[in-house]
Amino acid sequence: MKTLTTTQDLAAFCKLAHAQSYVTVDTEFLRERTYYSKLCLVQLALPGDGDDTAVLVDPLADGMSLEPLYDLFRDTSVIKVFHAARQDLEIFWVDAHVFPEPLFDTQVAAMVCGFGEQAGYETLVRKIAHGSVDKSSRFTDWSRRPLTEAQKKYALADVTHLRKVYEYLAAELDQSDRTRWVAEELEILTNPATYDIQPEEAWKRVKTRTNSPKFLAVVRELAAFREAHAQTNDIPRNRVFKDDALVELASARPRTHADLGGMRLLLREARKGAIADGILAAVEKGVNCPPGEMPQPDRSREKLQVNPALADMLRVLLKSKTESSGVAAKLIAPSSDLDAIAAGLRDVPALSGWRREVFGADALRLCEGKIGLAAKGQSVVVVEL
Repeated sequence: MKTLTTTQDLAAFCKLAHAQSYVTVDTEFLRERTYYSKLCLVQLALPGDGDDTAVLVDPLADGMSLEPLYDLFRDTSVIKVFHAARQDLEIFWVDAHVFPEPLFDTQVAAMVCGFGEQAGYETLVRKIAHGSVDKSSRFTDWSRRPLTEAQKKYALADVTHLRKVYEYLAAELDQSDRTRWVAEELEILTNPATYDIQPEEAWKRVKTRTNSPKFLAVVRELAAFREAHAQTNDIPRNRVFKDDALVELASARPRTHADLGGMRLLLREARKGAIADGILAAVEKGVNCPPGEMPQPDRSREKLQVNPALADMLRVLLKSKTESSGVAAKLIAPSSDLDAIAAGLRDVPALSGWRREVFGADALRLCEGKIGLAAKGQSVVVVEL
């Protein structure tokens, strides 16, 4: 197993990769103690069999620059193949503001090709490459050097088996004319907005029991402070304070350091110093927020008049389409989309793009009374009315 520890060696390997049709990529990283992922290892493999055309890249080596790799990512003539790429892409975007193009994600492709929802890498390796993956090194400390042989073997397997998985899925997509379906799904992964977290928007991820604008104004300011503090100090947001503590703070609205001492869910470290000062300032800002600037919860679907019978029929239709197309049901339309359609909404993902071809067009026809559903043996089929 070859490990690249110099920029020169990485550049030489990437030069070979530029001449290939694709390259498989994976990473190992740590994030338990930081806000941003700490990249510890990059695995790459060229088309072929065995380990001879695969390498490990050590980004922690002295003087190592990943620019040759990023230059490869910019080469649109070479497909970059990942499995479950989101966290990998976030690392590269944060580090260099670059996305691998074009991108192929075998997890997404597998869902389109009938392997179910959130198909695991081990499952695909077993079913497609007829191999196995030893996951015993999965949760080891990838920042420690030297890496063990077990770690290296595990890491390399994440890109060597991936070659056969990719070639099989790419062929399946080409044969079924579904390649563009996967491309549509991957657009969100190569959208900078997916990874650029704005502190002022962080409140939308906090679950609360009340949607009072006054309460949410305090939640917004506390969440914004927490996010900004975590980013600046590169620590997990939960190390600042957790969501339950945030909600407690928004409810109690402490005004002094003494008040913070009575917060049951607040970490001891957050009751003093910069975090305590930030909490008090955020609470004050939220409490004094002008009515016209208070956040408004999304109530667009709260008063939907869902037709329950139609919603049930749409679920039956979806199951029928899932069975006939082999595409995972949740990838086509989650339950919330079905309820929205049954309530008369039409601006939902299930009614656009490739989903419209598979399900959306007939879903609309069902709503309009143009088709019905009938049992035929063990299946449900569409009947023209």
